Amino acid sequence: MEYSYPILPDWSTQEIVDVIKFFEGIEHAYEKGIKREDMLARYRRFKEIVPSKGEEKTLFREFEEVSNYVSYQVIKKTKELDNGQIVQMR
Repeated sequence: MEYSYPILPDWSTQEIVDVIKFFEGIEHAYEKGIKREDMLARYRRFKEIVPSKGEEKTLFREFEEVSNYVSYQVIKKTKELDNGQIVQMR
C-alpha cells in the first residue's frame, strides 16, 4: 500500500522513525500478526512521543483514513492478550 504516515513537523528524525515503526506494527497486526510484546513495546515508545490522548486519537484517525486500519482496536486487543500471544486482526 502506498500512503503517508501521520507525523508532526516538530518530531526528531528518531521520533519519526519510531512512530512509523508503531504504525507498521498496526499494519502487521492486520496483515500477518505481530507478537504481543513487540506491539506493546512499539506502543510504549509511541506514547513517549505522543503523550496526549487527544493527539493520539487524531493520529489514529488520520492513519485509519489513509490505511483503513483501526489502531485503537489493535491496542485494545494487545492489552487483552496474554504474554507470548500473537495480535492478529481479522
